[in-house]
Amino acid sequence: MGSLSGSLARRRMKKEDDMPTAAKQQYINFAFYKVDSAWRRLPKEEREASKKEFSAAVEEWRERMLLIPYSTIGLRPETDFMLWRVGDSLELFQGMSRQLNGTVLGAYLTTPYSFVAMTRRSIYVAKHIHPGQEGRRATIIPGEHQYLFVYPFVKQRDWYLLPLDRRQEMMKVHIEVGHKFPSVKLNTTYSFGLDDQEFVVAFESDKPADFVELIMALRETEASRFTLRDTPIFTCIQKTIHETLDDLG
Repeated sequence: MGSLSGSLARRRMKKEDDMPTAAKQQYINFAFYKVDSAWRRLPKEEREASKKEFSAAVEEWRERMLLIPYSTIGLRPETDFMLWRVGDSLELFQGMSRQLNGTVLGAYLTTPYSFVAMTRRSIYVAKHIHPGQEGRRATIIPGEHQYLFVYPFVKQRDWYLLPLDRRQEMMKVHIEVGHKFPSVKLNTTYSFGLDDQEFVVAFESDKPADFVELIMALRETEASRFTLRDTPIFTCIQKTIHETLDDLG
C-alpha cells in the first residue's frame, strides 16, 4: 500500500495542528465506479491495454492530489472500485474525471455514487485531546490502513435545534466510545451545501471486526437517536491502482 509510515503521519499531523484552520481545509471526493460487462468481453490484450492507459492517467494525477484506490469487487454489487481523492479545489476532481472519461476503460465505466465534502474542525472535540485526535485537525491523511468503511450521514433536524451544551454532552459520550477502539481511525468530512448528505464518514482499520464492534457500541449512545440516514455503507479494500484494475478481470 502507498500509505505513510506512522511516524511520518504523526509528524505531519503535529505540524498541521499548528497551522491556521483556513489554510488547511481540503476538498474530498469518494468516487465509486462500475465497469460495464461488455468490457470483460473484449479480447484480453485490449483489456490489458485499457487498464495500462487508465492506470497511467491515475498515476499522473497523484502529483496534484492525495489519491488512494480501493477495490470493492465482491463486496457491493453496484460498485467495482473507488477512488478516494483529496485536493485543494473541486476543479482538480473535474479535471481528473475528464481525463479518465477519455480513456478506453473510462468509456465502459459508470459512477453510481460520488460524494463530495470538505474538512473542517469539529466543534465537539475541544476538550477531548489525544495524539492524532480526529476533529481537531482540518486536514486528513488517508490510506494508513487496509480497510475503509465509508458512508453518507444525515442527522435529524431536531438535533440542530438543541442547545449546543446539550449536543456537546451527548457527543462527549459518543467520542469516548470511539476512544475505546484505537485500531479504528475516523475521518469526518462535511458536505453541508455541497452534496445531498451532511457528512461523509470514513473509518480506516486493519481489523474489520473492531469496526463492527465500534458501530454496535455507537448505536447504544444517545446521540444515535438523532440519526436520520447512515446508508449506503461501503466496505473497501486498499490496493494499488494496478491491483484494483486487475480485480475487474
